[in-house]
Amino acid sequence: MKQQQLTNEAIKLLKKLIETPSFSSEENDTAVHIEYWFKKNQIPYKRNNNNVWATNKYFDESKPTMLLNSHHDTVKPNKGYTKDPFKAIEEEGKLYGLGSNDAGGCLVSLLATFAYFYTQENLQYNLVIVASAEEESSGKNGLNSMLSVIPKIDVAIVGEPTQMNLAIAEKGLVVFDAIVKGIPSHAAHPNENNAIYNVIKTLEWFKQYRFEKNSPVLGDVKMTVTQINAGKQHNAIPAEVCLVIDVRVNDKYSNQEIVEILQREAPCDQIIPRGVNLNSSSIPVSHELVQKGIQLGRKPYGSPTLSDQAVLSCPSLKLGPGDSTRSHSADEFIYLNEIEEGITIYIALLSGVILQSHTKKNEVKGVLINNNRG
Repeated sequence: MKQQQLTNEAIKLLKKLIETPSFSSEENDTAVHIEYWFKKNQIPYKRNNNNVWATNKYFDESKPTMLLNSHHDTVKPNKGYTKDPFKAIEEEGKLYGLGSNDAGGCLVSLLATFAYFYTQENLQYNLVIVASAEEESSGKNGLNSMLSVIPKIDVAIVGEPTQMNLAIAEKGLVVFDAIVKGIPSHAAHPNENNAIYNVIKTLEWFKQYRFEKNSPVLGDVKMTVTQINAGKQHNAIPAEVCLVIDVRVNDKYSNQEIVEILQREAPCDQIIPRGVNLNSSSIPVSHELVQKGIQLGRKPYGSPTLSDQAVLSCPSLKLGPGDSTRSHSADEFIYLNEIEEGITIYIALLSGVILQSHTKKNEVKGVLINNNRG
């Protein structure tokens, strides 16, 4: 199929996905649309829960394997929407709708790219594509559940809106539940051990604390108190104050190291992580995917936001059309030309890496010429 036809079909699929609610763990209907896309393109596929996946036609177990992945679940629309979040609306070159930017545009662009290479022989990498579920909720039936199902992955491209620049590293995440205690009492009596007052110095500690190790790509570890809860009635001093702390971890620490530091140093009576499995992720700048991307004029950077990269143990690159600042926003949208550009750059990037050497130069040159014309 020609690239322009693939682009047109990708946009049609994206419109169907927008108009089909697919909150995390409720993606059955969008999975059906994706299954139909595979059938229409005569590509054999498999489905596990709401994850739909396939391999290239000439898959060879002796070769390394590259994962192409993006998700089809969404968050729930916020109250700021002025347009119907479940209606695909085209206006002035924009396609509005929930999930258009995060990450429907990335997903359909990767599907188009996979279709472009599906029947090509003698690739230097196998290709596996996974349209995954439960990314927004980090659910148990998302990409993490697929890693024991699909072939072993050597490198991955994770589709998230990066303006087609190269997110070569991504911060990890640890969420903590903490407790600061005091002595409960009646509000009318003196109390020198008021849990609410005790938490003031704790909040100040979290505000001022700095982790020692800075990353050239991801910067500092960022720690933020995001929730606080205490008390049930006006005349009773509570026994404790509960805090939630969001920690975005750079590539200089493991999540477990962050846990050990805070449990040792934080002025809390209790601080417990909800999980430590969402570690930071990265790919070496020297990796051929990154180097080809740089040759195509794409800029490497470190991403502060979390994606399905966090569940991968192999080198992974986050790359996709759209802009991360539009994600989870009211009246979410993606530019239609961003999808066309995304498919063009994905194809050029993969052509420079997975095609046999004698075809690489012509393929990349042809895509870049077409891109310049567009």
